[in-house]
Amino acid sequence: MIQRKKNCAILRVMIKRLHVRNYAIIEELDLHFADGLTIITGETGAGKSILLGALGLIMGNRADNKALFNEQEKCVVEGFFDIRSYELQEFFQENDIDYEDELVLRREFTPAGKSRAFINDTPVNLKLMQDLCSQLVDLHQQFDTLDIHNTSFQLKMLDALAGNKGHLAAYRQLFRAYQSNKRQLDQLDQLRSRSNKESEFLAFQLEELQAAALQAGEQEGLEGDLTALSHAEEIKKTAGGLYAQLIESEQAVVGQLQHTGHLLGQVSRFDSRMARLQERLGGVIAELQDLGADLEKVAEDTEYDPERIQQIQARLDLIYRLQKKHGVVSIGELLEIRQQIEAQLGGFADQSAEIQALRTQIEQQEGALIRMAQELSERRKSVKDDFSRQVVDLLGLLAMEYAQFEVQFHLLSGLGPNGWDEVSFLFAANKGSRLQAIRDVASGGELSRLALVTKSLVASSIPLPTLIFDEIDSGISGDVALKMGNILRKLSNEHQVVTITHSPQIASKADRHFFVYKQIRDDRTLTKVKALDEEDRVLAIATMLSQSPPSDSAMENARELLQLKAG
Repeated sequence: MIQRKKNCAILRVMIKRLHVRNYAIIEELDLHFADGLTIITGETGAGKSILLGALGLIMGNRADNKALFNEQEKCVVEGFFDIRSYELQEFFQENDIDYEDELVLRREFTPAGKSRAFINDTPVNLKLMQDLCSQLVDLHQQFDTLDIHNTSFQLKMLDALAGNKGHLAAYRQLFRAYQSNKRQLDQLDQLRSRSNKESEFLAFQLEELQAAALQAGEQEGLEGDLTALSHAEEIKKTAGGLYAQLIESEQAVVGQLQHTGHLLGQVSRFDSRMARLQERLGGVIAELQDLGADLEKVAEDTEYDPERIQQIQARLDLIYRLQKKHGVVSIGELLEIRQQIEAQLGGFADQSAEIQALRTQIEQQEGALIRMAQELSERRKSVKDDFSRQVVDLLGLLAMEYAQFEVQFHLLSGLGPNGWDEVSFLFAANKGSRLQAIRDVASGGELSRLALVTKSLVASSIPLPTLIFDEIDSGISGDVALKMGNILRKLSNEHQVVTITHSPQIASKADRHFFVYKQIRDDRTLTKVKALDEEDRVLAIATMLSQSPPSDSAMENARELLQLKAG
């Protein structure tokens, strides 16, 4: 048999091996998958779908202990994957799991019903396993929800065909920076909104303090003046009375002391001590005369002034109110608070400058993104018609000669991570039918063929995971099945493909062919899987073409099909 040559430079190997023990009617089996196209055929009811069920367990599907082959032992399903080409290091790092180029996924189920999941021997929850497996295995079964429904995947296909990888990477890098700046601006705007309220309050406080025109030491002086004015009559009367006692009354102290000094002067020539005493008394008299003059001035200057008292009281009331409001007891502290408020308001002005700079940067980024989004959109639209035509042509080869397919563009309300385009794949299977979204009109078989066709067209441009097709050949045979086999073969040049099929034409395209069969042992049915060699494949395909045992002509036809695989 002639083997086709693989394009090893772009072949992306994924699942290498599946090991199943104690699951359903599988006691134990080991499957080693081909790099390109692995075909699984077999007897009806032999357990082909059970293999997919086992694979589903390591993809995060749920199961219970009813699925145990031997209810006394645990079930173990392990998948071994080569992931070196898939740039998954960041996923492992984010989830604190050791990365290896060979990934091992394992599920275990105990007879007690306990389930455990492992990624590279690290226990994980099912959600994490599902997230990882969505990047490893693309499982296409009849009536399942396929990713071709997903509009983001549809856009990804168009980008692959348009060669947008570099353009999209540059756009996304700028878009991330743009989004980051917008988030920062939102935070600053919220902060400024709070700051504005605070700023208004602070500005009011500052204006109030500035309008007060407080002076250091002012409070003490005002309080003294108020006390004096409040007792003006008492002060005036006392000062006047003391002045009279010292200077003006008949028995004025100063007059009496002056007479005393005169007497001392009369005897001072006889005794030097008396002269010194006279001199000292003269100083006292002079001081008392000054004191009397001051008392006279106080008496003359002191007048009860209710208007001035009211002014001072009002000023002190303002000072006391400001002190109470700010929780201080002196004008000096109020002056310090005024300086602090001035500094805070200056800081708010700096924030406004930062916001304006960020707004300018965002506007520049948005302008660049719009230009890049326009270019991305034009490149996508440039390939959509050719893509649609090729899809329709290939569907026609697969017995869907009246199929219609169209790519519809919608403009998003704003820029998104992929530009401003949203696309929808519209489909109609029958002549004259209205085009509608794929999810609304395509049957299970139609979905599978659409997935096969579209992915075959972008196979060399998009990093697809392992593709698994279950009964994609439903309802076709003969030349149509042969054409489907050729499409699968072409797709497997770029990606690993696993297909469960009843079609001999498709089975003939395999790089590795597994045959699933039943075996009875101890009155119990077991699922067994055999990797077929060249002669076994001829026999298996011939049986699929006719009956068991196959006719000579069927054997010859099988050999012809296997030769077609290389051509």
